[in-house]
Amino acid sequence: MNPIEQFQHEVRDSIVSLGQDHDLQVLSRIWLRQIAAHKYSYNFGWMGRPIIQVPQDIVTMQELIWQIKPDLVIETGIAHGGSLIMNASMLALLDICDAIEANESLDPRISRRKVLGVDIDIRAHNRDAIESHPMASRIQMIQGSSIAPEVIEQVKDVAKDYQRVLVCLDSNHTHDHVLAELESYAPLTSIGSYCVVFDTIIDDMPADMFLDRPWGPSDNPKTAVWEYLKTHSEFEIDKSIHQKLLITVAPDGYLKRIS
Repeated sequence: MNPIEQFQHEVRDSIVSLGQDHDLQVLSRIWLRQIAAHKYSYNFGWMGRPIIQVPQDIVTMQELIWQIKPDLVIETGIAHGGSLIMNASMLALLDICDAIEANESLDPRISRRKVLGVDIDIRAHNRDAIESHPMASRIQMIQGSSIAPEVIEQVKDVAKDYQRVLVCLDSNHTHDHVLAELESYAPLTSIGSYCVVFDTIIDDMPADMFLDRPWGPSDNPKTAVWEYLKTHSEFEIDKSIHQKLLITVAPDGYLKRIS
């Protein structure tokens, strides 16, 4: 076993150990519960735009994009656009790496890959900031409900031209809405890629945290994931991801397409 393989083996063993440490898993959920009241995830940005994610999930999305090398990233939920910008910047780096390997020049104005964002309400100030960002050439936005038939058809029409697709669901967090998104967008995920369902952590939080929301324990993205997987064996939960992260808003939410 060479040094690189040895290190990878040690990392895998570490992740298994973390997953088996029940006390540490519980402590991590307590920490997440405590930071929620302070809007901890609002404190971070990517290239000047608020991203509204915990850093661990941001790092993981970077890892997945490098691993999968997608041509298209589909996101439901845009907010301030930080996630769009982050994913677009990773796609730009993939383009640079491709150009270096092929010994080609790269025109930064030409987008070989794309991030497609969907949101029911893209506020004017956010749209302006996204469209004026250096990553804008790699981003397309659709305004409308992510589960509206006409929006779904627009997304499918874009996706048909791409081979490797990564999907991220982060809009309305009710069970019914997320399940409808999974039925519509998860099939667009290419084999070996992921459909990432954010905010499954809601199921592990106290009900009184969501008194002003239509979702909560027993009605949230995680319950939608479990329901979806009952009839979709082409996906499986990649538990190694949330086991290694400990701090994540997406436990049971990293769904890998295996067939």
